[in-house]
Amino acid sequence: MDLMEYQAKELFAKHGVPVLPGNVAETADRARAIAEEIGTAVVVKAQVKTGGRGKAGGVKLAENPAEAQEKAEAILGMDIKGHTVHRVLVTEASDIAQEYYVSFLLDRANRTYLAMASVEGGVEIEQLAVERPEALAKIPVDPLAGVDAVKAAEIADAAGFTADVRDQVIEVLQKLWTTFTAEDATLVEVNPLVKTPDGKVLALDGKVSLDENASFRHADHAAFEDKAAADPLEARAKEKDLNYVKLDGEVGIIGNGAGLVMSTLDVVAYAGEEFGSVKPANFLDIGGGASAEVMANGLEIILSDEDVKSVFVNVFGGITACDAVANGIVHAFELLKERGDDVTKPLVVRLDGNNAEVGRDILDRAALPLLERVDTMDGAARRAAELAAAK
Repeated sequence: MDLMEYQAKELFAKHGVPVLPGNVAETADRARAIAEEIGTAVVVKAQVKTGGRGKAGGVKLAENPAEAQEKAEAILGMDIKGHTVHRVLVTEASDIAQEYYVSFLLDRANRTYLAMASVEGGVEIEQLAVERPEALAKIPVDPLAGVDAVKAAEIADAAGFTADVRDQVIEVLQKLWTTFTAEDATLVEVNPLVKTPDGKVLALDGKVSLDENASFRHADHAAFEDKAAADPLEARAKEKDLNYVKLDGEVGIIGNGAGLVMSTLDVVAYAGEEFGSVKPANFLDIGGGASAEVMANGLEIILSDEDVKSVFVNVFGGITACDAVANGIVHAFELLKERGDDVTKPLVVRLDGNNAEVGRDILDRAALPLLERVDTMDGAARRAAELAAAK
């Protein structure tokens, strides 16, 4: 889960990373009240999960509370790269003497953690990494050893921080690492980390990505979810503990295993070109041991998507045999009927793997309405695309 700036700064403050005072507002009146509480010039910043806010006009300086209200009115409701601004962060303004960059992230390729730091912050770090890679220090971090004062000093020195800020940066790096590990994050980034004219080092902006697989350890993280921006179907699926992502297409997809579902998306997209560019409507992985209830919940979510014209259920039996999956599909139809959600869109089912023949026989004997069985993945994808195009 990617956090907005104000949420990232809440976590920073919780773990001692120095940030400026401020608060979030959903109305212009509230923005004015926050500016009055701060009592100095403020910056009004759009809170959206995308970059380029400043260039889009989503970051404005306000000298007084009246200006803060005016700036907030201009920013709230703004569209920034497809993201509508529903709230703004009103924070104390600060003069900047120097901008830096620091971050910790999960280095998946090398199966470790990575610290990155530069004395040239405030710019697109990806651009800096390409154009001047020598200006960006990259230091691997041993997950077991972590970041103590010695490791933080190594990172700071590799980036070239000067003596006047070195000790403060070392302290910030240690507290940022605490944030990273204590909150089960996959990324914590400060860009820019700044030095003020009086020599203080502050986190002026923040970016945090949390590992949702660790959410069971962090009940408080649920409050960070941006429900206003969430897709309604994705929200409903999440309530049912389904691994679902809405896409722009017409063929609903259900599969067991993320790799199989990803392959199914590709096969459906390829087959759909024959029928006027029919595309997959979602990603839905029901896992290896899906029950009839899980199958019913998945079908319920997909069938309630008005864009879906047909559904492709693609299952490869492994630990869970195909006969169990077939029985689950039959029971899912019964559960949906009991809920008053009869299946009204054609389903194409492909079963392969462990006990595939038994599973196919179960579906054939059930003679479920609107369900067709196709034995090959390519053939089933083509049939699902054909049915969607015919609607």
